[in-house]
Amino acid sequence: MTAYRLGVVALSLAAASCARKNYFQSDARVGPGSTAPLPLAANSVRATAGRHYNRHSGFYCWFLGRHYRSTWAAAVPAPVLRLSTAAPGGLLPSKSGGGYQSISMTLSGTQGREYALRALDKEPSRTLPVWLRKTFLLNVVRDATSAANPYGALTVPPLAAAAGVPHSRPRLVYVRPDEQGLGAMSERFRGKLALLEEKYNALASLTPDLAGATGLVGGEAMLARVYTHPANFIDQTAFLRARLLDVWLGDWDRHEGQWQWAAFAEPGGRVRYRAIPKDRDQVYFRFDDGLIPWLASRRFIAPQFQTFKPEYDNVAGLVYQARFIDQRGLSQLTRADFRRMALDLQRRLPDTLIERAMRRLPPAVFALEGERIGTALKARRQALPQAAEAFYLSLAREPTLGGTAQAERFEVHRYPDSTTVRVFSATLGQQRAGDSLRFRRTYFSAETRELSLDGLGGNDIFEVTTTGRGSPLPLLLYGGTGRDQLHLHGSSVRLKLYDEASDMTAAGARRPHLPRKERLAYDRLNDD
Repeated sequence: MTAYRLGVVALSLAAASCARKNYFQSDARVGPGSTAPLPLAANSVRATAGRHYNRHSGFYCWFLGRHYRSTWAAAVPAPVLRLSTAAPGGLLPSKSGGGYQSISMTLSGTQGREYALRALDKEPSRTLPVWLRKTFLLNVVRDATSAANPYGALTVPPLAAAAGVPHSRPRLVYVRPDEQGLGAMSERFRGKLALLEEKYNALASLTPDLAGATGLVGGEAMLARVYTHPANFIDQTAFLRARLLDVWLGDWDRHEGQWQWAAFAEPGGRVRYRAIPKDRDQVYFRFDDGLIPWLASRRFIAPQFQTFKPEYDNVAGLVYQARFIDQRGLSQLTRADFRRMALDLQRRLPDTLIERAMRRLPPAVFALEGERIGTALKARRQALPQAAEAFYLSLAREPTLGGTAQAERFEVHRYPDSTTVRVFSATLGQQRAGDSLRFRRTYFSAETRELSLDGLGGNDIFEVTTTGRGSPLPLLLYGGTGRDQLHLHGSSVRLKLYDEASDMTAAGARRPHLPRKERLAYDRLNDD
């Protein structure tokens, strides 16, 4: 939430200059006996995810938002984590995890299974420069956590199952204040509420909806394989289903690191990768209910921070964080594909299902938010086709189409109102009995402002034919690391060439430039 944090600098400087030493609650337990040692036989407790977020004045909330403060402070029942019985065969500590904010770790089970343990609360101090970590600004950055619903992930499994999207099954647990079994991470988890869920890392973890998968890989491993050989490809229809579910849930934090991928063997030696979403801690996000976050969420500052409400405000902003993987995982799908999928999801997500899913919230949280979220989901479901179209148009505006490390031929036919691209791979043709067509799509000038084609590796051939008068769609060609050729037929107007070897030349075309820095290496697997 960098933009949000920067947006509150003025408030920070005007207030006290020191970070609060004891910002977080020391123990999540509340009620009678909550300050006494927890009995060894205790099976459950009453606890709050973070009552420290709900101790501010009305003026503070007007300025920074009420967010989900009441939800974080609500007392909920939670079972005590017992590693010996939390999964069949018990769990053992493995490695620590998480990014700059999450407190998380991996637990090892039997048959190679792995489980993620993630604290509901976060510690974002590492997102700030060291010299700011002792200032009041750290308090404000920590406070931004209250914009997330800490229990939202519990409602997702039945909704995802009905939508046809693979999903995890998080369980709420409380970690004892004297827990010793989490190894080096024990101290960081003590006294906290957390979510425990099985990870899709081992074939033993496969659920029936992933039957037939031959392996499970992370996002970077999947992209490396897709970039290396054209026989590897993303199941784009399944990925669109998952992404429209994200849009419906208001889950804006879906960058390429938030996915696991199941591999399926296809005829001819091809491998299809199906997306499995991870980490649902940003569903039902509530952000723009204070002056500073409202300003921060404007389109020109941090458009990804979209508040979940009955109507879709800025779909392009909502999907902004996942633009890198969306461009690569949805490249072949048309406007009609987006609409058909939205209509299918409408049929799969009836009112009764939504109401049942909301009952998975703890009772006190359901009383605060259950009906409001459920009503918003029903309204968003009705408007999903319009949101899907807005999503499609955001991707169609400046699409990027990538090749692989193998030699490919890009056939581009440009007309005044459209551009058709076909990509052929000789390597793929050898596997599919002469069928070398890897990609085909027509881009329309009414939807697309600029089109980029990345040859990536291999000795690629670009054949560009321009027909008719007028201004065709601007076309950017990136030759990559191989020895590339350009065959130009017709005008070179609005054609830009970039090539690392500077060998992609043709009569009538300008000499290629070196690629922009972010385009230099074809094996750049993410947008960090």
